[in-house]
Amino acid sequence: MTETRRLETKGPETKGPETKGPKTKGPKTKGHETRGSILGHPVLRKEDPGILLGETRYFDDLDIDGLAHIVFVRSTVAHAILESVDISEAVGLPGVLGVYTADNLEVADHHGFIMLPPTANRPPLAKGKVRFVGDVVAAVVAETRAQAVDAAEAVIVDYDPLPAVVDLEAAVAAGAPLLHDEVPGNVVFSAAGMGMGAPVEGLMDDAEVVISAKFVNQRLAGVPMESNGIIAVPEGAGLTAWIPTQAPNSIHGELAGALGLDPTAVRVRTAAVGGGFGSKAAFMVEFIVACKAALALGRPVKWTETRSENMVAMVQGRAQVQFVDLGLMRDGTITALRVKVLADAGAYPAIGAFLPFFTHTMSGGVYAIPKIDFDWQAVVTNTTTTAAYRGAGRPEATQLLERILDIAADQLGLDPVAIRRKNFIPKFDAPGAMAASGLAMYDTGDYESTLDVALAHAGYDALLAEQAARRTSGATKQLGIGIGSYVEITAPAGMHAEWGAVEVHDDGSVTAFVGTSAHGQGHETAFAMIVSDLMGVSMDQVTLVQSDTALIPKGAGTMGSRSLQTAGSAVYRSSEAVIDKARQLAANLLEANADDIVVGDGGLQVAGTPARLVSWGDLARAAKDPTHASGIDGLDDGLRAEVDFDAGSSSFPFGTHVAVVEVDTETGRVELLRHVAVDDCGRILNPLLVRGQQHGGIAQGIAQAMYEWVQYDADGNPVTGNLMDYAIPSAAEFPSFETFNTETPTHLNPLGAKGIGESGTIGSTPAVHNAVIDAVSHLGIEHIDMPLSAERVWRAINAA
Repeated sequence: MTETRRLETKGPETKGPETKGPKTKGPKTKGHETRGSILGHPVLRKEDPGILLGETRYFDDLDIDGLAHIVFVRSTVAHAILESVDISEAVGLPGVLGVYTADNLEVADHHGFIMLPPTANRPPLAKGKVRFVGDVVAAVVAETRAQAVDAAEAVIVDYDPLPAVVDLEAAVAAGAPLLHDEVPGNVVFSAAGMGMGAPVEGLMDDAEVVISAKFVNQRLAGVPMESNGIIAVPEGAGLTAWIPTQAPNSIHGELAGALGLDPTAVRVRTAAVGGGFGSKAAFMVEFIVACKAALALGRPVKWTETRSENMVAMVQGRAQVQFVDLGLMRDGTITALRVKVLADAGAYPAIGAFLPFFTHTMSGGVYAIPKIDFDWQAVVTNTTTTAAYRGAGRPEATQLLERILDIAADQLGLDPVAIRRKNFIPKFDAPGAMAASGLAMYDTGDYESTLDVALAHAGYDALLAEQAARRTSGATKQLGIGIGSYVEITAPAGMHAEWGAVEVHDDGSVTAFVGTSAHGQGHETAFAMIVSDLMGVSMDQVTLVQSDTALIPKGAGTMGSRSLQTAGSAVYRSSEAVIDKARQLAANLLEANADDIVVGDGGLQVAGTPARLVSWGDLARAAKDPTHASGIDGLDDGLRAEVDFDAGSSSFPFGTHVAVVEVDTETGRVELLRHVAVDDCGRILNPLLVRGQQHGGIAQGIAQAMYEWVQYDADGNPVTGNLMDYAIPSAAEFPSFETFNTETPTHLNPLGAKGIGESGTIGSTPAVHNAVIDAVSHLGIEHIDMPLSAERVWRAINAA
């Protein structure tokens, strides 16, 4: 049974009357009759019954008349001149409606990310050259998917192979094959390109010891349970695109531009989305081709990605090589940090080429590091494009920092706990503390407290004693204890604002509108809790509208652990605004002073007099009646309010994880015995949802440490292109996680909340990695790159 507990840490009071301090279970709003708050309590997810009963519909379940199917012909060569694409046989096969190549379908090249230079753009259908296995060469549309598959197999492609480059260091070496003529040295973006990365003079002058290491943060695949796809439905001069995306409004803008259509002619919608992890925030060139085909044929076209397609087509993540030098005094005090990162952008750069900026931003972590010298380059290779993957640049920072710190502790003969305590940034409240990188202002933090709680629940001293006993006895199975302390950025720059609205209907029900887009997080539950708590309605009366650009005018989507603190705050402020409008209405109806009107159960009432209550339904109808609404501002659209909430800055959750492993020194097999996680995400509104995010994040972080790795051979052929070869752990591979929380509210939003979606991933990977190395460090092993498979551990033990 999983153990979950909450511990409150004194933090700053949230601005305004709604938050009274850390002991409050949830934010308070003035004008409420005294009653218990639902916020801060575990509430079962509204979403789950439909999922469990098979009633929830995903895009692949949609029944659309006249549906045709599109299948993509993908390159089987990593790097080659595209000599010819022969479609003559395919076009005449039964059921075929169209076969498209770059020669007969006019589509502009796609630019991968706004921050990148306008180079190395991707042709949606390959032109002249292919650059990775999976590059789209042609597309076939047919009446049935089987017919489209048959026709795709009849397309004959003639390749003239070129040398491929998949290794990052080889890609930047002199004389390396170039992927794009306009990208010299294969470096597509860099710290220098952002005006950063200049060397720090005298960086290590104060250091008595410099610890150096090279780390490989391996490439990972997102592998959401539901793969990618689209249904493009022509409607007049435009279309509706059903896409399982994390960011409908962002996709909408890119899609309209790529199709050359007025944005009002394009509608993007999602059904339920079966997982995303950042991968489904990406804009896929397959969307453009499917929509172009639908418009050309005048009928709906559907693409459902197969799993093997998903393993080469969907954007991937991590993929960094890190060169790290840590300067210290002999007592463990850190004096300086130098990092150089090579980041794999894949064949066509997208946001993955920018994510080393976040690694740089968070490179100081929870530690007071006086000087940091950080340089990075994003490099194109003959591999799948990289983009965001749960954590998106921040796990890479924590991983390098926590590993080099453990190596330093080992070389200096210090306890890993002691070296962390010596270097923690002291506890601070608003307005915050500057990150050691100088690129971020942390909002609130009490880093040592999470270490204390984690060690206490892990029983650290007892574990050390057991470890010593096993080492003394020469036991085959050695015990390892690993620590991972982290701070991360959530709702990063450009993503700390969000739109939301709340509307009351004549039947007393309430609709909340948000610009985020859930794909498993529990937004329907979380946002209903906020409305219920503020407005005194039951959660069953609250409906969430999201993920439809015809109904949601703007929104940044769901990523970067941002949704509750941004969209939740927009719903919170919109609810307050609705209450303020309704208060004057209620005063008119109840013939009372507006200052005496408070929220009661199901409506507004006179303070202290529950019998004098007017329901939300009556208020909604009154808002449309000039007799009652006359002279009250803001009722033109009925009892509705919308808010563009802007936190003004990012929030910074933090925590400490402790992993306990057992390593069989004869076979190299690693068994994770325990994982203790203490995560601080500010004020917690629903512990059940937080726990779910912790569990999912921890599992994905452990998976990187022990199992997952996208691999290519020297010619750029994927060798982990299906789930027989790419190791995804199941629940059977994990112990029950022991999850805890401290609560240090932020001042940046009325909820006091920070993000939690990626914290588990960031803390767990270094904790498990450090634990495995700790188990064999007495044998002289200092580092093993991830994933820590039995073979890799066994080889390290034998080499030592």
